[in-house]
Amino acid sequence: MGEHMLRKALAMAAALTIAGGGIASADPLVPTLPELSGPHAVGVVDLHLVDRSRPDPWNPALPVRDVVVSVFYPAAKVRGYPLAPEMSERAATRFASLDIGILHPQFPHEAQQGVSWKDIRTHAHVGAPGLPGRRPVLLYSPGLVDPRTIGASLAEDLASRGYVVVTIDHPGETSEVDIPGGEVRDFGLNGIPSLDPALYRRVMATRLADTRFVLDSLRDLPLPRGVALDPRRIGMYGQGSGGSTAAEAMFEDRRIDAAVNLEGFLDYHPETVGGEGELLPVAACGVDRPLLLWGSSGFQNARYDRAWSAVQARSRSVRRQVMADAGHWVFTDFGSVVPQVQAAGLISAEGRVSLVGAVSPGRSVREVRDGVAGFFDRHLRS
Repeated sequence: MGEHMLRKALAMAAALTIAGGGIASADPLVPTLPELSGPHAVGVVDLHLVDRSRPDPWNPALPVRDVVVSVFYPAAKVRGYPLAPEMSERAATRFASLDIGILHPQFPHEAQQGVSWKDIRTHAHVGAPGLPGRRPVLLYSPGLVDPRTIGASLAEDLASRGYVVVTIDHPGETSEVDIPGGEVRDFGLNGIPSLDPALYRRVMATRLADTRFVLDSLRDLPLPRGVALDPRRIGMYGQGSGGSTAAEAMFEDRRIDAAVNLEGFLDYHPETVGGEGELLPVAACGVDRPLLLWGSSGFQNARYDRAWSAVQARSRSVRRQVMADAGHWVFTDFGSVVPQVQAAGLISAEGRVSLVGAVSPGRSVREVRDGVAGFFDRHLRS
């Protein structure tokens, strides 16, 4: 979630209601994710990584930093390996119990109860052996509050096209994180980053530290047989605050060769109401590697234009584009899931447009997949 949307969410949560005033069916909806578009079958594993060099920034009782990732990769064979859920059962249970209307006011809590989140399946097979060959690596960081799991559709599609994709959760600022072999960690920020500039800076610093740690860990990940990474070819992408993280991480870390920012700010929150925030270093200094800035027509504003124009003016390899008729979460699994939820009568047309826009999922899914894959194909495979 874009962190500045939390303020708007708090104000709107009680105002928006389900289309028609109620859930359309007694049977919960089980949305489907789009079929893979690449030539390869896909495997996936969830991993719990522990950074013992730093404590958890949001919970003083935790002496180490936990980071949870999912690794999607081209699979050699998948028969006998079960399909992975979009969310683990524990994560889905917690997610379903949350008042998602506070996080996404267009998605009322009552409507959320009409979706069986635990039954949504990906097209990735748990623990399947990898297809031989060293693969370029892509890291993914989600928006603030959103779990990595609602980025599964794009991640698995990139894996079907030959990439190893590592999706990252940042515990404490995520609605829920199921730590394998441990607990389910809830949202733990003591405040709203969009209302607290100092807190937002801590969030960004933590995300960048998590990213460095995952990069440091790539060579030692306990992966299934046959999965091989090429650490000389690394890209990163993210949505919302994850897009901000991807762009700034590339600026700070030479190991990242290319990045895609899916509608993330490139400045810090202003210290005064109506003021301008300090530009992130990537925008203030520019970057010497390829960067794609991709927004939605329903979410662009003067703040984006100022910071995005700044990095463009200081760089030679930055491309900027906007998806028409789209909303902020069109770059996540919501791009295909929310239209299904609307079709089932669980949210209003207004709610759907506010979340993902009026664009059809047939167009938006294809554009996002082809756009992100095409960018990394040019810069990591050429």
